[in-house]
Amino acid sequence: MTLAAPRATSSAGRSLVETRPLRNPDVADPAFMGRRGWWLVAMNVLVPGSAQILSGRNRRLGRFGLGATLLGWFLVVLAVVSALFFRSALITVGSNWFALTALQVLFIGYALLWLVLTFDTLRIVRLVKVPPTSRIAIPVVALVIVGLLSGGAGYAASIAGSSRGAINDIFGQSGPSLPPSDGYYNILLLGADSGDGRDSMRFDSISVVSVNAESGAVTIFGIPRELPSAPFSDGSPMQALYPNAFEGHSSPTCGWNPWMNHVRYAAEVCRDDEGAELYPDAAAQGSAPGIEATKDAAEGILGIEIPYYVFIDMNGFAAMIDALGGVDIEVTERLPKGGPPEGWTGTDVNEWAIGWIEPGAQHMDGDTAQWYARSRYTTSDWDRMERQRELQLAILDQFTPQNILSRFNDIAAAGTVLVDTDLPRDKLSEFFDLMLKAKEQPVTTIELVPENGVDEFTPDYAFVRELAQQTLHPPTPAP
Repeated sequence: MTLAAPRATSSAGRSLVETRPLRNPDVADPAFMGRRGWWLVAMNVLVPGSAQILSGRNRRLGRFGLGATLLGWFLVVLAVVSALFFRSALITVGSNWFALTALQVLFIGYALLWLVLTFDTLRIVRLVKVPPTSRIAIPVVALVIVGLLSGGAGYAASIAGSSRGAINDIFGQSGPSLPPSDGYYNILLLGADSGDGRDSMRFDSISVVSVNAESGAVTIFGIPRELPSAPFSDGSPMQALYPNAFEGHSSPTCGWNPWMNHVRYAAEVCRDDEGAELYPDAAAQGSAPGIEATKDAAEGILGIEIPYYVFIDMNGFAAMIDALGGVDIEVTERLPKGGPPEGWTGTDVNEWAIGWIEPGAQHMDGDTAQWYARSRYTTSDWDRMERQRELQLAILDQFTPQNILSRFNDIAAAGTVLVDTDLPRDKLSEFFDLMLKAKEQPVTTIELVPENGVDEFTPDYAFVRELAQQTLHPPTPAP
């Protein structure tokens, strides 16, 4: 396409149009004005601000737009280089409240500036001078394209805002930043219902995630919720109360079993001080006495240090799966949805089942996945642990870059409801790098169940600790 137009001359023979048709167009030539209009619109899309500078109209606005464009390109290049070579620094900046606020303001400002530049470009085009078809097509195309691009900038601004809110909500309080223990970051992963009736809450899912601090390899130790008589780690306040092992307590007002999921109840609920005397620093570090007591029990069982926890609220579990677009699970047996009424002693599950999860490949929404994780009335507790682990891995598979970008706001909103943790914010970049490494490797799962040599009634905890050590630190083969 050429912008050349017949040259008009004055009586002195000097060119009026000269060689700059964008700046000094022949307004009497509609075809030429149409071509000029399309060029200006294209430049406004590709290099915002250039249309004003090249046309010589409103150059101050053009210089501002061009400067903003160059700054935007610089930040994009800087982000790409950082993602390739300085990823930890990028994550550190990206998790900073001030940096995310600044990005949000920049994205909103750039979207508004692009709209202003587009309307000004349409003014410069002089639509009344272009052919009738272009008179309609040019503004429609310009506004549609800039609407899409500005909408993208607006979405990026909303992502920055959601990120800031999610990070503040999830990592508002954090525990001490500690180095790895024996080469691993060990995290207690808890799942239960919270909200109303929290005093009666007992952890339905208990596991310890051990992440190799170098390779990112993940090992998950599944601890049955009814594992009895757990020992507490040395120095634990609970060890002083239960020097031999955790034991049950029978009381008309506050009793509990010697099971793992009753540790919280004994440490926090059935005490006048709600465990504050046992763990005085727990609340300030984003934890709770019952969680810290459960950490100490898990440490005593496995013989490893567990400084951090992640609590997954099962009431928010369904929202996260829906935000991710569902999960794919291979169901091996028919499972009922729902649970029997209190005091039910019958045998016909159909009396209370509100639905069924059928065998075969299933793409589950949040509600179905929640029942899949909870169902226990027709299978054993061990089976339920295995299903919960399946769901954990299926959710991890859904955290792809494409899925996160397309559903980011929903995922962030679900995450603030779903997760509580004392993971320190300054470890986010390191943990993110380890997560990327982990996605490239198989996950090792060790369930503390009879088939792995752990008796469900009288477990040998010396054997369990040896099993954990052999798994995390396998002996080096002799040359």
